Amino acid sequence: MTPAPTAWQMLLWAVLPYIALVVFVLGHVWRYRYDKFGWTTRSSQLYENRLLRIGSPVFHFGILLVLIGHVGGLLVPKSWTEAAGIGEHAYHVTAVALGTAAGVCTLGGLAVLVVRRRTVGPVFSATTRNDKAMYLSLTVTILLGLSATVVANIVGGGYDYRTTISPWFRSLSALHPDPRLMTGAPVLFQLHAVSALLLFSFWPFTRLVHMLTAPVGYLWRPYIVYRSRDPRLGSRAPRRGWERAG
Repeated sequence: MTPAPTAWQMLLWAVLPYIALVVFVLGHVWRYRYDKFGWTTRSSQLYENRLLRIGSPVFHFGILLVLIGHVGGLLVPKSWTEAAGIGEHAYHVTAVALGTAAGVCTLGGLAVLVVRRRTVGPVFSATTRNDKAMYLSLTVTILLGLSATVVANIVGGGYDYRTTISPWFRSLSALHPDPRLMTGAPVLFQLHAVSALLLFSFWPFTRLVHMLTAPVGYLWRPYIVYRSRDPRLGSRAPRRGWERAG
């Protein structure tokens, strides 16, 4: 019989996830209401573009694959993939290969962005303490996830997280958390989960809020009209209200 979870285990796997969720949601609401001008990536493209063109696409492509992999691995039950004809070995090989590639891609792109911020003077000057804490939190979370995948599935004999971590995550969604499912998970997986929860709690107060932003207003905003001050341009008289300024 599985022993009852300790107070620390209850705090980590039954309380902290909901705290992180509440802070994530309410933090974004607060930030949007009271810090709209701060809701930005604070782009530094004007300062340096060569390294940015390398690191940014690699990082964003990798993190997108990581997100898709986590959604599929945590939300899709093992019985569903087996019913679809995907065996455990095929799923395991595919998940480990794609997950490792996505993790390396994300970590590599992030490394380029961090080096750029540290070595390019104007970019470093525009980097706040909040940015440094964000990059540190991102790096730790990604590095722990990649390490857990490599150590458990490539160096070790393999670990099927869909029998422990995935059911635990779905139990949170059902508002009936079962922390006992996480007590038997490898330490690196547990550390990765905790770091991810802390990252999501910190998320609304960083430039990462741009992930939830899409330029929807561009679809119906009016065109920007550029008017020339050169009186020699054009041969027809301008319409009323469209006369050249100056």
